[in-house]
Amino acid sequence: MKPSNPRVAQFRFVFCFRVAPRSFVKASRLLATAMLLTAVLLSINCGKRRPPLPPVERVQQRTELLSGVQRGNQVILSWPAPRRNASDTSVQSIRRIDVYRLAEKPRAPLALTAEDFATRSTLVGSVTYDEIKKATEFLTYTDTLELAGEPTRLRYAVRYVNAAGQRAGFSNFLLLEPAARIALPPTIVATGKEVSEDTVTISWQPPTANIDGSTPVNLLGYNVYRMSDTEGELVQPLNDSLVSGTQYQDRNFKSGETYHYVVRSVSLGTEGAQVESLNSNSISVSPRDIFPPSAPASITVAAAPGRLSIFFPANPEADIAGYNIYRSTDPDLPKNKWDKLNADLLTRTTFQDEKVESGRRYYYYLTAVDQAGNISPASEVDSETVP
Repeated sequence: MKPSNPRVAQFRFVFCFRVAPRSFVKASRLLATAMLLTAVLLSINCGKRRPPLPPVERVQQRTELLSGVQRGNQVILSWPAPRRNASDTSVQSIRRIDVYRLAEKPRAPLALTAEDFATRSTLVGSVTYDEIKKATEFLTYTDTLELAGEPTRLRYAVRYVNAAGQRAGFSNFLLLEPAARIALPPTIVATGKEVSEDTVTISWQPPTANIDGSTPVNLLGYNVYRMSDTEGELVQPLNDSLVSGTQYQDRNFKSGETYHYVVRSVSLGTEGAQVESLNSNSISVSPRDIFPPSAPASITVAAAPGRLSIFFPANPEADIAGYNIYRSTDPDLPKNKWDKLNADLLTRTTFQDEKVESGRRYYYYLTAVDQAGNISPASEVDSETVP
């Protein structure tokens, strides 16, 4: 139907054509303004510095370096201590380390899954939280065995447990076939004559049976170990090769130290391996240098106008600190009344005496002093007349 008034129709058309574009432009401008403000705010927020986030704790959850050795009727396990542990409140904090053992037949298949090991193994003990916190380089666990009956292969693994009681994966498997016929430790005997000038001598009695009570004793020899407050325990024995007798002489020691010695029997173990016993009883020795050096020898006195020169060879001892030189004009005077010519110890093997009178004869002797202050006997006397 056509409109009755053509002018009204023209107005409506013009209104729609002219007004609608203006509203659209206004809305577009508002939208652009909002987008600009949003971009500005985002740019300001992106440039704002925030405090750094704390580092994420990364705790070593398992080890692949479990090792162990039989010693007597014990298996001593060892593995590196975790290099870093989380805080006490963290769920990642290692609170204990469980030790598992599985007894197998010696010829059982070597391959074993973690699931099978978890099902068949026995929890034999744990390393406590206090031990973990105090550890330096390594953690250890000692498993005491009852060695009897059929030969057995033991399979060990350790597992870390966090503060929430969650268990990590098993470590590598350690396989070990302990031997039952291992010698008991020897017994150290105190003789009262352990210390001499250059030797500490340790003596002991041999074992009389193996750890299972059997005889003859399975004995290859002995290893000797030493510990002191300054050097700690020696991981390697003092002896380069097995000691076959019941005595060992330690020549590498320092006076003033206190040393603690133990000896272990060494037996032939499974597949030809050498297996040590547990430690013997210990003996403490405190070497003290109470031994004076030898008397200086071969003194020579050379005369020149206004002085006498004394020459002598160095003492053979390695710990000589120096020498004292004494003089007298009366050879029959007791030596403790002769004049000491040096204020400080002589560290050279020559001395010039310029406080002399022409035509008089002077007599000399020397003593050597070591670093512990021990004084040697007097040397032979030598003399000369000043020209």
